[in-house]
Amino acid sequence: MTHAQKPLTILLASPRGFCAGVDRAIQIVERALSRYGRPVYVRHEIVHNRFVVESLEGKGAIFVDELDEVPGDRPVVFSAHGVPKAVSAEAARRNLLHVDATCPLVSKVHREAERHADCGRTSS
Repeated sequence: MTHAQKPLTILLASPRGFCAGVDRAIQIVERALSRYGRPVYVRHEIVHNRFVVESLEGKGAIFVDELDEVPGDRPVVFSAHGVPKAVSAEAARRNLLHVDATCPLVSKVHREAERHADCGRTSS
């Protein structure tokens, strides 16, 4: 005797797109371009997506590896991945207009890591 099997239902989710932090970072670069004009410098790729990077380059973003590539009279955006405190300090020392597009969740992880380090916890 065989049991009648119910038909299998498969649900396909629509593509979500980018996470909120990536979407926010892209919007920050676009707003900086709108507010300050071309070019706007971005330290490192804003997100790991070639299509997005090329699209922003077409709009006037210039991606650089380090702050010494940014002229003093142009804004710089820090990528969604975050930057070391030394980079923020250097931007402030140079009086660069800098915008931090670090994903809030990345910032939260960085704060947690600092808190654990301050308590003497290290990886082993």
